[in-house]
Amino acid sequence: MLTGVALFLLLLVALLAIPVTLTFRLAWQQTLRGQVQLGWAFGLLRVRIPLSKTASASSAGDKPLQKKARHREPPRKGGNPFRLMRQKPFRRRIIRFVGELWRALHKQDVRLRLRVGLGDPADTGQLWAIMGPLAGVLANTREASITIEPDFMDALFEFDGSGRIRFVPLQLLWLTLAMLLSPPVRQGMMQMRRTAS
Repeated sequence: MLTGVALFLLLLVALLAIPVTLTFRLAWQQTLRGQVQLGWAFGLLRVRIPLSKTASASSAGDKPLQKKARHREPPRKGGNPFRLMRQKPFRRRIIRFVGELWRALHKQDVRLRLRVGLGDPADTGQLWAIMGPLAGVLANTREASITIEPDFMDALFEFDGSGRIRFVPLQLLWLTLAMLLSPPVRQGMMQMRRTAS
């Protein structure tokens, strides 16, 4: 029994250690369009995933979008994830994780443009407390062209990107577990649970 479990875990680790190549061309503006291709085992296995969706038959797409009045709810006292961003150790650990993740990806011809807004300038400002430093670091990288912009007025998410990325799933899994089990992240999550209860 133990031998079978050990062999299964060994096989799983070996499979996760094989690099995966991700080729993508994506755009998100109210709907997702694009295509993703996964290559595994050095190109022996390839899976193409088309993500383009046809527009609905409604005529709403032809009319200009009208902004709906936002009914602002009073802020909740507990469980607000933006409180974690105010904690310096938590913020530093997340930025460090993104940097480690970025270095673990082997990038080729990567071009990304991201525009994010939460509809409330205060919430967007708290989100930008983390995204701003990351945007500055990623904008100066030589391996890719990346632009991240905030929108303090409207709630939106726009994404446009293309490129080729190669990564080892086992390495990404290790980095993610190390981040989730780090003291700043665990303490921040525990504090958020306590304030939410």
